[in-house]
Amino acid sequence: MTDDTRPLVRYAVADGVATLTLDSDTNRNALSRRLIRELLAGLDRALADETVRVLVLDHVGRVFCAGADLAETAAAREAGQVPAGDLPALLAALWDAPKPVVARVGGAARAGGLGLIAACDLAVAAQDATFAFTEVRLGVIPAVISAPVLRRLPSRAAAELYLTGDTFDGRRAAALGLVTAAVPADELDATVQRYVSSLVRGAPGALAGTKALLHGETPIRPELDALAELSGSYFLSAEGREGVAAFREKRAPRWVPTGPG
Repeated sequence: MTDDTRPLVRYAVADGVATLTLDSDTNRNALSRRLIRELLAGLDRALADETVRVLVLDHVGRVFCAGADLAETAAAREAGQVPAGDLPALLAALWDAPKPVVARVGGAARAGGLGLIAACDLAVAAQDATFAFTEVRLGVIPAVISAPVLRRLPSRAAAELYLTGDTFDGRRAAALGLVTAAVPADELDATVQRYVSSLVRGAPGALAGTKALLHGETPIRPELDALAELSGSYFLSAEGREGVAAFREKRAPRWVPTGPG
């Protein structure tokens, strides 16, 4: 039985750094409605605190974020609703935050979890952390997360990783620009701290202005909203139903060939 009173996102501030820690290890830090709401609330709290200069997105357990909460996805679909409806708002909040956001990725990330990483300004991953855009194997598409992800990945790499759903490691994620750096696991905390120490030396207004300069003049939120509508059509489709059901039942979906070889 889960404890509904225990926070799924822990919040702490020290030395000008607000750390938001995903603490829903029982479902691999999946993007449940509640976790998204708590993460948005934590972001608002950190941005409103004038003593906070830098935000760090951290996690507990062996998984950074498994993507959508598939139990909620199935329930939402039966109700004719789009799962993780607040994901566009979360990605926009991370992307548009006037304070630098650093992701500390010590474990696996899948699907929507890669959207969180891409929306952060800097991301440091363990070399052996694994990543995958698994959406096509579930009968859906990586729509909403594409707003930040396609701003990070080269187009050829995006085509390969989106279409195959294959797993890749932290080293390749760094080589492609999905993360800033990939380091041995025992150097992860020190590397994050090194970036944070550099960031807090920047003037707050200059940091905010530099982020705006880096992101250009095209706002991300309208794109996220349009992609959310596209995403919903796939989650509510017959393929989306079959893909999620197959995953939860630990079987291959019907579209996978079953013949010899």
